[in-house]
Amino acid sequence: MKNAKRYDAADARRLRESAVVMEVARSERPSVNHFDGVDDASAFFARELDYVKTKAYDKQYPELSALNYLPITSEVDEGAESATWYGYEMTGIADIINNYADDLPRADVKGEPTTVNIKSIGVSYGYNAQEMRASAFTGKNLDARKATAARRAHDMKINQIAFIGSDKDKMIGIFSDNNGIPEFTLSEVQTSGGNKTEFRYKTADQILADLNGMQQYIDELTNSIERPDTLALPSHIYMDLSTRRIPDTETTVLSFLKEHSPYIKNFESWNELGANAKLFNPTGKNVMFLYTKDTEKFSLELPMPFRQYPVQVKNLETEIPCESRCAGLMIYYPFSMLLAKGV
Repeated sequence: MKNAKRYDAADARRLRESAVVMEVARSERPSVNHFDGVDDASAFFARELDYVKTKAYDKQYPELSALNYLPITSEVDEGAESATWYGYEMTGIADIINNYADDLPRADVKGEPTTVNIKSIGVSYGYNAQEMRASAFTGKNLDARKATAARRAHDMKINQIAFIGSDKDKMIGIFSDNNGIPEFTLSEVQTSGGNKTEFRYKTADQILADLNGMQQYIDELTNSIERPDTLALPSHIYMDLSTRRIPDTETTVLSFLKEHSPYIKNFESWNELGANAKLFNPTGKNVMFLYTKDTEKFSLELPMPFRQYPVQVKNLETEIPCESRCAGLMIYYPFSMLLAKGV
């Protein structure tokens, strides 16, 4: 990349005006990289920063379930300060009518408005004068891990908002109290330690009964309109179901569930749903999340995705500010999803 001719003109202009780059360019030392002047040095470091920024964009959404699996939209203008949507409930049913009927049954949609704030998510990274001198001296690129760390910190915050929202900023997440998502009570089985709801104590048939019960619950709530197609499980439970075989067979419990769950097409492993993932799961319990993977039902709204601005020079450091805009979850049909705690 250090031989590339492409660089960000805005970065080059900022660096050219920087006293830090001027000093690096004027430094007299044996070096494999000799700068003929500030313009030459500015172009060199602008190419370096271009490489670093590209690396930050390449490292998208590592191991973060909300950003990997949830529907993501950018429908709201990035300049908006708030967004309002309606959570809908369909009503009405058709009927047989006479030829001249004037009292046709009415189908309608009931909607309740929800307004959320849109907030900026910010982070930055940078390089001091010595790091720039070392890069020029060795001919190596600036450390791209700083950009990756900044991107990771940004994505972690977005992921956290998707799960727990932000009450003070009026942003909704999966575990927010006011999101309208219904909750299902899992069946209990008798064990030596008392009645338990956790899957580790249940057979494949008992687990399937829970999943069918969840689907039946949604079916009754919505008069068979909603049929969620995706089940997210805590990672360690997903692993257990993937590797635990039904006695006297070669079939795993997960394979059995996939074959016999009529509407669930996708099974996903989410670390954030575990009881120990306190940064994302405030319930203290292992949780299942059944949902419809469709932007018509809900989405994680990012009016402005991750953006890196031109370099800024502060004292002996060059800094790259980063920003995005987030509205949290926008849930149009809360009965298209279901939570079950204590899995």
